[in-house]
Amino acid sequence: MQISHPDKVLFPADGITKAELADFYQMVAPLMLPLISGRPVTMQRFPNGIGRGGFLQKQVGDHFPDWIGRVTAPNRRTRSGTVRDQVTYVVCRTAADLRYLANQACITPHVWLSRAPAIYRPDQLVFDLDPASTDRRPLRLAAAALRGLLKELGLAPFLKSSGSRGLHVVVPLHPAAETDQVKQFSMAVVEVLAGRHPDDLTTQGRIADRGGRLYLDIGRNGYAQTMAAPYAVRP
Repeated sequence: MQISHPDKVLFPADGITKAELADFYQMVAPLMLPLISGRPVTMQRFPNGIGRGGFLQKQVGDHFPDWIGRVTAPNRRTRSGTVRDQVTYVVCRTAADLRYLANQACITPHVWLSRAPAIYRPDQLVFDLDPASTDRRPLRLAAAALRGLLKELGLAPFLKSSGSRGLHVVVPLHPAAETDQVKQFSMAVVEVLAGRHPDDLTTQGRIADRGGRLYLDIGRNGYAQTMAAPYAVRP
């Protein structure tokens, strides 16, 4: 696929161009696509490069070609279960899809934890380990302790960089339980873990209540929540 304005610089400090971003996604596609194929994508776009600010885009643009995969889903679900705000998302299936997103200056595709057509039944569970400082000790402790607890429960977690200073502990699931059930389970897990390590770990959402402890964040397990795709570039 031909890249428009291939020499456009997206990372000014390093001189990285749109063509180079597209080439990167082409290169990592064999590793990346098995992990994200079928997942609705929220695009983090920087049309003028990362120095000028960007935005998140959920809805597929009218100009997107017909060969780009799509899935339509409610933007959110109310307590009564009624549908609000239908959104049509990109779904990546091929390296050409990833190149097309790069051509739209989508630096980071953020993906759901479920796949079409079973968008209400996640096949991944994610714990976001959010440290209070640059000290790596709490991160190592939290990751190891969480791994141990999940293995006690018969699960097989693995580690992923968040792309920032934290870590994601990701658990593959058989897509049988609904999103709310998965989130409730994740809440129970972190409550147990924080109870085992009260001086180092917390489930308190308010920063003022954390007391310098690492935050065990399970918010990504909610409906229509996302995480940065594995192997994705971050701005």
